[in-house]
Amino acid sequence: MTLNLNAWCKARVADMDAAVRPWAQRSRLNGWAYEFLLFGLKQAWACLFAAVMLGLILATHLWWPRGAPIARYDFLVVAAVATQILLLALKLERWEEALVILVYHVVGTLMEVFKTAHGSWIYPEPSLLRIGGVPLFSGFMYGCIGSYIARIWRLLDFRFVRHPPMWTAWALAVAAYINFFSHHYLPDIRLALFGVSALLFGRTWVVFTPDRTPRRMPLAVGLILVALFIWMAENLGTFAAAWTYPAQHAGWRMVPLSKMGAWYLLILLSYVLVTLIHRPSPPPIAQRTGGGVAERRRGRPSSQGVRRWGLQQRAKNGDMIGFPWRGRSALQSRRKLRSCPHFWPAPEGEASGVGAPE
Repeated sequence: MTLNLNAWCKARVADMDAAVRPWAQRSRLNGWAYEFLLFGLKQAWACLFAAVMLGLILATHLWWPRGAPIARYDFLVVAAVATQILLLALKLERWEEALVILVYHVVGTLMEVFKTAHGSWIYPEPSLLRIGGVPLFSGFMYGCIGSYIARIWRLLDFRFVRHPPMWTAWALAVAAYINFFSHHYLPDIRLALFGVSALLFGRTWVVFTPDRTPRRMPLAVGLILVALFIWMAENLGTFAAAWTYPAQHAGWRMVPLSKMGAWYLLILLSYVLVTLIHRPSPPPIAQRTGGGVAERRRGRPSSQGVRRWGLQQRAKNGDMIGFPWRGRSALQSRRKLRSCPHFWPAPEGEASGVGAPE
């Protein structure tokens, strides 16, 4: 029998949804609370690989036995490989996502080798599985970021408004990566990179769907929040002596908040790598809604349009996106949506029906 823990988890969440949904429908406040719960669950599920790695780093720091036959760093390498194999075997990660994570792993390891050679940080413990001064588990820490972005993109069904051309995003990400090397010899251009990032992504909105209703957020804000949580994880990692910065040689202290800027620029590379398997696509509201022409011209998805798209997605996918429809047939749901006063007709030459364009 094929292992498919992902399908089992989906079935359990569907059971939970059937039990909790009536409570969530009693009031708007209950609905918001339930939506926030689902958002948190999906975020936690997307962080699965990162949570395992961070948990292993902390656990081995606290309880690693002295005189163990294998170095702590080498154990982390073996554990990271075993975790990745297990995720693939249980169908919790897709092969194409694993390939992107591998590429980011290699790119991150190359930067680690260069940075440790220049004294930017060190790995203080001995190990056998290393390249230069870099234990191989460090590349998996970069893989955690790629894994999170790929998984959350899928779980929240990301769509984008006013996304810049991909070649510009790639150019910015590559320039940011090169600057991590070149600023040791040439002027540091990260301030200019931040400015270019603001120009490219300043008007870009990401539309995501935690439950039934699509929500929206400026893409730059989302990337900054990811950088913030990576910075928090980095503090835990340095506390656990997975690596240390020069200012921490005399004793642990918090990583400077300015490191968030470096993580923001590095996230750009992870983001464009993930676009190789998840292409940025616009929400199907620009052509199929009747609200907010001025808003659409400014590039912001109108609230009415987002709600209408949510109604379509509900009719297409059931009470909760990604989980089976319960209690009503697809035909009944289509009839109910057509009777809704906010339902809009299909464009000319297209058959009337429910469901966002693929």
